[in-house]
Amino acid sequence: MNIEEYNYNLPEELIAQTPLKERTASRLLILNREKKTYEDKTFTDIIEHLNPGDALVINDTKVIPARLIGAKVDTLAKIELLLLKELGENKWECLAKPAKRLHEGTIISFGEGLLKARVDEVLDEGIVHVTLLYSGILMEILDKLGTMPLPPYIHKQLEDQSRYQTVYAEFPGSAAAPTAGLHFTKEFLSEIEKKGIKVVHITLHVGLGTFRPVNVTDITKHKMHSEYYSMGAKEANILNETKKSGGRVVAVGTTSVRTLETIASKYGEFRESSGNTDIFIYPGYTFKAVDALLTNFHLPKSTLIMLVSAFAGRDFIMEAYHHAVEEKYRFFSFGDAMFIE
Repeated sequence: MNIEEYNYNLPEELIAQTPLKERTASRLLILNREKKTYEDKTFTDIIEHLNPGDALVINDTKVIPARLIGAKVDTLAKIELLLLKELGENKWECLAKPAKRLHEGTIISFGEGLLKARVDEVLDEGIVHVTLLYSGILMEILDKLGTMPLPPYIHKQLEDQSRYQTVYAEFPGSAAAPTAGLHFTKEFLSEIEKKGIKVVHITLHVGLGTFRPVNVTDITKHKMHSEYYSMGAKEANILNETKKSGGRVVAVGTTSVRTLETIASKYGEFRESSGNTDIFIYPGYTFKAVDALLTNFHLPKSTLIMLVSAFAGRDFIMEAYHHAVEEKYRFFSFGDAMFIE
């Protein structure tokens, strides 16, 4: 499977640089997989496509201010770290720039020593493992010293940092937002629940895969990095009941898809579980959990466009993307949405 099959032409002006004033004000492209049709709507119209008895699955991870700029204590050379994944005992996997200046034992200081990082291991592709050295509560220190790790295609400063969090973000640990969820307000979620749709919380901490392009020609050779996920017993029971009673499991975002499919693939049903997943979903994959998907528009040649192509068919997805470009939809993290049923 050639990477170029997932490429498309996107004018730069269609990359949304800022979120809309109202979260629910974006456009929504509705795709029907069976009929191979698509329809231009607005985001709040999604409620008409959700049925009583469905379960809407949202990822309640919280983005941490994971981007840190500091200096090596010996040479004062500037170093940037992006915290990607907690490894336990104050150890973190990070993306470092420039990683070539680092070696085992290097100490990096942030905020005049309020936080330090000792390099334990230098790996490939700019990845380093560090031990964080500090006194107090790490998240409070990150709130003081860190900034939101916005994607590289966003060039404008975000005035309100909360706009890169979902309204239901609860558990800190992500290096990027699960952006399909950015369209919801608490009021709109209440409206959805009043219609008889269950809103189910799961967690997947978004990590390195979001920042890594696919750099192999044959996509089957691509290696996904692992991300931490968890699902509670109550949530698993609701999803199993939904399936048994003929309702649909509707995933909000590709992170929810990866969590649901990981658990269903492992157990043949939904169960209380947690762990790390490196599941890579591309055309040819048989879905075991997800019946419908709300997602944003993804980068060309990304693992995410491969996932939605697996769900709806590559040709149909590429046709829908071409339509979205022609109709001047807003793309990527702060852009418009697509609902695939």
